[in-house]
Amino acid sequence: MDYKQSIIRGAIFLIAAELVLTMNGVIIRLASDGLPNEMIVFFRNLFGLLSLTPVFLHQGRAIIQTEKLHLHLVRGFCGIAAMYSFFFVFANIELGNAMLVKATIPIFIPIIAFTWLKERISLLARLAIAIGFCGVFLILKPGSDFNWVMLIGLIGTTFASIAMVTIRKLSATEPAVRTVLYFAIIACLISVIPLTWAWKTPTIKEWLLLIGVGIASTVVQLLTTRGYASAPASQVGIFSYSSVIFGALIGWLFWNELLDVNSLIGGVFITGAGILTLRDSRRRLLKEHPNNKISVKR
Repeated sequence: MDYKQSIIRGAIFLIAAELVLTMNGVIIRLASDGLPNEMIVFFRNLFGLLSLTPVFLHQGRAIIQTEKLHLHLVRGFCGIAAMYSFFFVFANIELGNAMLVKATIPIFIPIIAFTWLKERISLLARLAIAIGFCGVFLILKPGSDFNWVMLIGLIGTTFASIAMVTIRKLSATEPAVRTVLYFAIIACLISVIPLTWAWKTPTIKEWLLLIGVGIASTVVQLLTTRGYASAPASQVGIFSYSSVIFGALIGWLFWNELLDVNSLIGGVFITGAGILTLRDSRRRLLKEHPNNKISVKR
């Protein structure tokens, strides 16, 4: 497959992943009409763990042997905290704005990496962070209309960024399947605790919605993995912002939701910041591997 075909292939997979992610947001919102957030999160994690059972049965106990349990715990706690926040956001604000929350993750990752891993933040990355936070400021609507739900989402974004930086640290020694499996186990163990006070027996319709959340979440992971396996993130990462468009369109079609001016302008700022972050990532990759441009271009 040549360079152009790999970019097109990666873009198609990522756009499909973002569309399924948006539809998952719709399912979560529908499920939230009758079920507490705690149950939706648990069953998403349960189905995720069940989908990994064949991997565990095939590889045996060796797959869970690790010397990095503390990092897996950090990734697990931060990942589940982000999940609770994002699912709450999906259920309580406009779908387009909910997708804007997810789009802020690239803004936070360099800050976490600098704080924890002492990674240098380039001038371009600093510019991207400044632009991104301008967008965040706009969608939060400071003043009497302050958007508290978005603030909860941004707290979740911070946890998600810590989880991603932790994954980066784990990737130096841990196979990806072990990291995914540990997260599934830890997330399931944590999310089962709130069921002691939040359990509600689902109806048949609600069971179908819970199964839908589990299936859609798994499909998103598969499509995203295929997308970034087809082409480097610096080339196709921009397509991950298509979920904002999908969210705005589906929110308008199903719930007659319209993003206000603050959200629209904030979305432009956040998307622009994401594009700058991707450009900075590509520049750093080229600088670190100046004689290996084929791998950069894929």
